[in-house]
Amino acid sequence: MQKRHILLLTFALFMAFSASAQVTQRNFTHQDTLRGSITPERAWWDLQHYDLNFEVDPAGKTIKGVNTMRYKVTGPQNRMQIDLQPPMQLTKAVQNGQELKIEHDGNAHFLTLTAPQKEGATLEVALYYEGSPRVARRPPWDGGITWSTDENGLPFIATSCQGLGASVWWPCKDHMYDEPDQGMMISVETPENLMDVSNGRLVKTDSNPKKKTKTWHWQVVNPINNYGVNINIGDYVHFGEKYDGEKGPLDMDYYVLRNDLEKAKSQFKDAVRTMQALEHWFGPYPFYEDSYKLVQTPYLGMEHQSSVTYGNRFGNGYLGRDLSGSGWGLKFDFIIIHESAHEWFANNVTYKDMADMWIHESFANYSESLFVEYHYGKDAGNAYVRGTRSGIRNDRPIIGPYDVNKSGSGDMYPKGGNMLHTIRQIVNDDEKWRAVLRGLGQAFYHQTVTTAQVENYISEKSGIDLSKVFDQYLRQSGIPILEYEVKDKTLRFRWNEVVNGFDMPVKVRAAGKEIWLHPTPQWAETELDSDRTDVVIDPDFYVAGLNITGQ
Repeated sequence: MQKRHILLLTFALFMAFSASAQVTQRNFTHQDTLRGSITPERAWWDLQHYDLNFEVDPAGKTIKGVNTMRYKVTGPQNRMQIDLQPPMQLTKAVQNGQELKIEHDGNAHFLTLTAPQKEGATLEVALYYEGSPRVARRPPWDGGITWSTDENGLPFIATSCQGLGASVWWPCKDHMYDEPDQGMMISVETPENLMDVSNGRLVKTDSNPKKKTKTWHWQVVNPINNYGVNINIGDYVHFGEKYDGEKGPLDMDYYVLRNDLEKAKSQFKDAVRTMQALEHWFGPYPFYEDSYKLVQTPYLGMEHQSSVTYGNRFGNGYLGRDLSGSGWGLKFDFIIIHESAHEWFANNVTYKDMADMWIHESFANYSESLFVEYHYGKDAGNAYVRGTRSGIRNDRPIIGPYDVNKSGSGDMYPKGGNMLHTIRQIVNDDEKWRAVLRGLGQAFYHQTVTTAQVENYISEKSGIDLSKVFDQYLRQSGIPILEYEVKDKTLRFRWNEVVNGFDMPVKVRAAGKEIWLHPTPQWAETELDSDRTDVVIDPDFYVAGLNITGQ
């Protein structure tokens, strides 16, 4: 009898995230709604461009600057919501040379615009801000700004703000549904002995001798999600290479602390191996124009667009551990692969609402096994993804509540990856499955999406109605249970603990022969060719089995 898998260990990578997610459902507040919904004060204007220009003072742990925001008017309104979290302060807002009235409401700030806001017009507003941003408590899961020093005593500073929001350190339209269509400029003034590395390409550096500072100007030409914007400040040295990718030469640049250069030159070979595998499975890297960067940080790492951050101590696995327990997880640097995969799912294809965070994390988790498969073979990839099940809780639905900036269960990582692996078994055609994965990046290129769009695309392109499969794995806490019994050469079977209408096919080996079953919640049966009573569910389906023979 196959054991029913109700697994209790928290996935190690996201232990802190999952632990915080297990608290009892809180009562959502007015501030949660302002942060997580498309309010009327957000809905009437479309982001076009950010020009973010600010100074970082490591000694005082402060930021001061201005964000000039360009937008297009899409409807009649004159009240605009801007987000900036205390203790940061929005000190002034200016349009057409006129200072605007600001109404402060916690993390949200409402500007009253006096200039005509004519539909179709493109306008700008300058947002002046300053303060001491929240210090990251447990980055990247509980983020903010990390103020640390390197082993030489020099400042080593980085941002991380997924979930918490970019407005923890700069003023913006802090909702995932709207990205600046024309990208952004990021200009960061640092002490002259330090370097800032941000998103996109470095277009120039200005020296400010009187202040003993330098300003680093980075240009992003593609749309970018707010939490993907980052600063990394330290005593960086650079090396790089060109990768001959699907869209031509791709600049791959690496920034590490001076003392870690030689270790990085060896370990960062996994960056090209990552690009080889993920371009094969997901299609061309989505940001050739902005390059690919891997940047050392004082925390573990995150998926900042074209500026992937890294803190995995220049070793394989996850801080030296194999999260799958299969042995294959020690064949690669987990952070390089997982965080780089987010360039496709998080930065290229981006969720509109944090409730749909699985779109980012399930695909990134699944990419780990695809990397293993590309370099070590299909059996190895299968073993890896199955091994990650030891981190699944099956405690709460993967999809969270909408419009309040709240994600679902941390199971979105390993359970979401195993859901995708199970769908691959249902499709039962590896080339078609690869085409589905690559097609997602093309169909939703540089777009924000909903769960429904992703579900419908996969169903349509696979030619299989997978709606009940998604309902089961994303919206229920438990997994399907295949109940069965064998008597007199007859195998009886059904699904139990499933959503209404669940009819997912499953492959089993019964009486020594591989067969496909098409269970529903109602009992069905099929004749077997021998008296053998053994039934083994294909382990690449993430389901439980329960032999009720003799009950």
